[in-house]
Amino acid sequence: MSTVMEKEEAHKLIDRMAPNATWDDLMREIYVREAIERGLADSKTGRTKDVKEVRAKYGLPDGLKKPIDIHILEL
Repeated sequence: MSTVMEKEEAHKLIDRMAPNATWDDLMREIYVREAIERGLADSKTGRTKDVKEVRAKYGLPDGLKKPIDIHILEL
């Protein structure tokens, strides 16, 4: 399900791109933006999965040897 696009936000996204950006660059930016927005919306409504559950599902190792800091930038 797509989120509603606000034209002003679309203009800002394009204005931040390099002068030599391609259509593929723009499509990637739009895709990433939408994926982040969907993930944030899922998180706010509690539609998340525990990291251990996801790692087990895909056969990934239990985790990192030492913790890392993750910072999420607001859009």
